Amino acid sequence: MPSGDDSPQPPGSGGRDTPGAPADAPRGGAPGRGERPLRIALLTYKGNPFCGGQGVYVRHLSRELARLGHDVEVIGAQPYPVLDPEEGVRLTELPSLDLYRSPDPFRTPARDEYRDWVDALEVGTMWTGGFPEPLTFSLRARRHLRAHRGRFDVVHDNQTLGYGLLGDLGAPLVTTVHHPITVDRQLELDAAAGWQRRASLRRWYAFTRMQKRVARRLPSVLTVSDTSRREIEEHLGVRPDRIRVVHIGADTGLFSPDPAVAEIPGRIITTSSADVPLKGLVHLVEALAKVRTEHPGAHLVVVGKRAEDGPVARAIERYGLGGAVEFVKGVSDPELVDLVRGSQIACVPSLYEGFSLPAAEAMATGTPLTATTGGAIPEVAGPDGETCLAVPPGDAGALAAALGRLLGDAELRARLGAAGRARVLERFTWARAAEGTAELYREAVERAARSRRGARTAAR
Repeated sequence: MPSGDDSPQPPGSGGRDTPGAPADAPRGGAPGRGERPLRIALLTYKGNPFCGGQGVYVRHLSRELARLGHDVEVIGAQPYPVLDPEEGVRLTELPSLDLYRSPDPFRTPARDEYRDWVDALEVGTMWTGGFPEPLTFSLRARRHLRAHRGRFDVVHDNQTLGYGLLGDLGAPLVTTVHHPITVDRQLELDAAAGWQRRASLRRWYAFTRMQKRVARRLPSVLTVSDTSRREIEEHLGVRPDRIRVVHIGADTGLFSPDPAVAEIPGRIITTSSADVPLKGLVHLVEALAKVRTEHPGAHLVVVGKRAEDGPVARAIERYGLGGAVEFVKGVSDPELVDLVRGSQIACVPSLYEGFSLPAAEAMATGTPLTATTGGAIPEVAGPDGETCLAVPPGDAGALAAALGRLLGDAELRARLGAAGRARVLERFTWARAAEGTAELYREAVERAARSRRGARTAAR
């Protein structure tokens, strides 16, 4: 995502990227003299910060934009985002049929729940194995924005990329693409067993064809890493001159060191989901089994959903790690931060990330990081041996060697932890992300104004 994992999950999947609450520092980038604050519509079709990086992004970006003095209205569908209304951020609920809600995902709505043809389209797409939310949210958002023409200076779409967002929305459009979902699709297909599973995944990810078509027509695309920028060009066919990189980051006020939190010997922490192949958890479980031959006290805390079946569950059973792997979910922000602070190592074993919020957040606490070189992770984690220990994605042996090295070297842990926090403070904060994003908004507003002036001149 984000988001963290920034992608919707196919049936049987889950995930969590971790939000924070307090502010980043330093402040800056408020509207300059002669510039009025912008009225921003921030769209998110899936905004809950406990089910993906998109919700984390919306919460922190909206808060920091409001602190810069802008007027921010988040327009979202279920699961609704968790925001910071005390900072002036408003939420407009744009309800869907919430077909994937817990505890009854893939439900069939009652007859009186249907409101219009968009609802029928949403249910029909789900019944035929597709994922309807990007398209149906975009159609509802277009209807809402056109009904409130003149209310916003800029519309910011958070990776919906639906047909409904093409055309006149009453304000210029800026779109964040965390990374192309086609990457997730390919990784899922590579890990799929059997033609039936592959056929199901192709149908589920059919919406990516729409996202490709929409992306190519967008005037302004914002992404979170250079890796994602290159993949947006390659996978989605977006022209390079239309893409800008604005790094996101950690909430360094919340994710910070605290010497009062006791370090738990042997604890390794990761943010993952057992049944999402691109998160690489199965490789970390295998690495843990190897590490425990030399460090028998090593154990793993996974912030995410436990799968009762699948490759990770089978690996835990095969290596006899039932008592050495703990899954936790639904923890509060302070509880999560203390889990990270109390760990000797944070690990990002992903095969691919478009950015990796968990890496930035762990580094911000001063916890030493072991991470793969998948996707944009090196952009966040930094050079091997300086701010992290880096290993190739999918290589359980290399991951085990790095974990064992860190567990056995307190001085190395301290050095990497301090260097990692310094890197985050310098490069990856939400305040800086908001400043860069607001600059892109103003460029979009000015470009639209020039276009209108040109059209009036041509009409004379």
